[in-house]
Amino acid sequence: MTLRETFAANLRRYRKAVGLSQEELAHRAQIDRTYVSSLERCQYAATLDVIEKLAVELGIDPAELLAGAEVDELSA
Repeated sequence: MTLRETFAANLRRYRKAVGLSQEELAHRAQIDRTYVSSLERCQYAATLDVIEKLAVELGIDPAELLAGAEVDELSA
């Protein structure tokens, strides 16, 4: 899995976990809703500034959006 794919999967997972729509997350992070959709579909690569904005609104550390699968998850 590429870093862009990992970011996209983590973004979608964390967004859904906190119960936000793409539109609501985009509004809170002050970015366009279509951009959030494009990030989740791996069409665009996010800048560090955007990663930080999204992480703040999701209540997580920015590194969590880039973190790969845990070793235990891979062996399951």
